[in-house]
Amino acid sequence: MSIQSIGIIGAGTMGNGIAQTCAISGLTVVMVDIAQAALDKGLATIDKSLERLLSKDKISAADKQAAWGRITTSTRYEAFANCDLVIEAATENHALKIKILQQVESVLPDAVILASNTSSISITQLAAVTQRPDRFIGMHFFNPVPMMALVEIIRGLQTSDATHATVHDLAKRLGKSPITVKNAPGFVVNRILVPMINEAFFVLAEGLATP
Repeated sequence: MSIQSIGIIGAGTMGNGIAQTCAISGLTVVMVDIAQAALDKGLATIDKSLERLLSKDKISAADKQAAWGRITTSTRYEAFANCDLVIEAATENHALKIKILQQVESVLPDAVILASNTSSISITQLAAVTQRPDRFIGMHFFNPVPMMALVEIIRGLQTSDATHATVHDLAKRLGKSPITVKNAPGFVVNRILVPMINEAFFVLAEGLATP
């Protein structure tokens, strides 16, 4: 399956970053948020980011215009009707993500792949509330999305090989460096990062060093 159109749920930091990355890579993007104000803010952030890239000669004026033309927004999930893949990038809240996934799935064609940008929630658990666990996968981008190359691809218990291959290939098309990880708490990066941060606090508390 070749992904040409991406739906993104959430226009916040991660959502608009994913939208920009997809659009600059030539994909059609539909960004949905329940609040028009959030969509307006997300678009303003994308415009500012593209302007910064243009000023640094990272992209041309034509590139910016083309990317901008590939992005549409809506406050309704029905706007995802023609998308090949929908990425959930809402706040990291388990109950909220489940509610969103159940709502959006009801308007999606059966063939559409659903992905979550969660940084810690079990992909198998999220997939279980949908009717397409074989076409559900984790796609964890890092902030700032346009700059960070790493993407964690997380397989749930029932994620199909075809779904994994499609999403893994998409990450490469976006210029990212995907790694496939197992569905474990914190996945890989956060599992390593959080203990490091905790240790830094222990060092401070024990007075082992001074600024």
